[in-house]
Amino acid sequence: MRIVSLSGILGYGYTEEGLREALKKRVDIIGSDGGSSDPGPYYLGSGKSFTERNAVKRDLELALPEAIKRNVPFIVGTAGGAGGEPHLKWTREIYEEVAREQKLNFKMALIHCEIDKDYLKNKLREGKIKSFGNNPSLTEKDIEESVRIVGQIGIDPFINALNGGAQVVLAGRACDTAIFASSVIRAGYKPGLAYHMAKIIECGAMCTIPLSASDVMVADINQDHFILESPNPLRKCTVERVAAHTLYEQVNPYYIYEPDGIVDLKKSEFKQLTDRSVKVSGSKFIPNDKKTIKIEGVKLAGYRTISICGVRDMLMIKNIKKILEDVRAKVEENLNDRIMPQDYSIIFRKYGIDAVEGEIELLKDLPHEVGIVVDVVGKTQEIADVVCSITRANLLHIDYTGRKSTAGNIAFPYSPSDISVGPVYNFNIYHLVEVEDLSETSKIELVEVGT
Repeated sequence: MRIVSLSGILGYGYTEEGLREALKKRVDIIGSDGGSSDPGPYYLGSGKSFTERNAVKRDLELALPEAIKRNVPFIVGTAGGAGGEPHLKWTREIYEEVAREQKLNFKMALIHCEIDKDYLKNKLREGKIKSFGNNPSLTEKDIEESVRIVGQIGIDPFINALNGGAQVVLAGRACDTAIFASSVIRAGYKPGLAYHMAKIIECGAMCTIPLSASDVMVADINQDHFILESPNPLRKCTVERVAAHTLYEQVNPYYIYEPDGIVDLKKSEFKQLTDRSVKVSGSKFIPNDKKTIKIEGVKLAGYRTISICGVRDMLMIKNIKKILEDVRAKVEENLNDRIMPQDYSIIFRKYGIDAVEGEIELLKDLPHEVGIVVDVVGKTQEIADVVCSITRANLLHIDYTGRKSTAGNIAFPYSPSDISVGPVYNFNIYHLVEVEDLSETSKIELVEVGT
């Protein structure tokens, strides 16, 4: 089977030459990931897409008609960036628009992946929800406070949709691998190879030199191996890049974790087949005794206002920890009882001093300038605006030991200096739910699209 991955995410774009070259040979599947949790919880909570509508439409306009013409499955998962109901609806409208404009007809399966709160509460009472790593245990309060909850489906709902006669499958939140592995496993190929292949191509041409998430990738899978080659002549696959992308997002370099089992990579072999292609073999699949679905839920944490500024006074930089502690104390004193401390939080992100690594940073040399983001989250936008304003003013004028000037601690790149960001969401559910059936957290809806 020959599988075409359009790009890392639908809407990231891909080269027309890459698609044209990929389609010169027979293809069996065209697909793309549609989203990710990488951009954080905001998009799941807000119902908005982090990809732009015209960009998503452009990617569909070129590839969808080719799939329909060739009568091959066209599969996209994690629709609209986060895979909730608003995202699925948003993406469906783009599909239907393209179908009208290009006079396409097809049966489409919509896989709904939002999870009912009562379902999760029952699972919690049955002791069938587990935490990841150091995540706190889930509570019914967490479930009730969630704005939206999705389950990250595996291959089973995709296979059910194809068995139901769908040529086009548009899914909510889904495992990246399931988008590409489902059709291959359905056709009888070994799951270990299918999942491993899918893991590498789901990011488009990220396993090539030069790498890009915005270009087409092709995999040819056989019974005992698969071959990766970029259809764009500007790129080539290498053993190093393919093996490196196998490790991508994995907590253990020897295993890829899926809802229904584990891909064992201990005996995987990577061979440079030509100067542009790599052959992979030896990957094995180990079924799990218990099947699990990862669940993601977000709650509204408040409203954010930020102020971005820079410091270029070495004396202030040397004493920045104490200075920021003093600013925090002065803000609380200034607010007095007007705004209670539990109604807001202040974080100082010091870019140049431990902003990324925090306390575990090993490089301790001080830079000559530091960027500070005053990050305030309040119970309301008004509270966030007020607290940020007072914090920024105190930081601008606070005195410190050894200082000779009387003002001007910080420089602002923007006016107004305070920026109201809007609602803030936190992941409050990031757990595993044990299931009897890997399709039980999703629902398939079949629709006819086109004239």
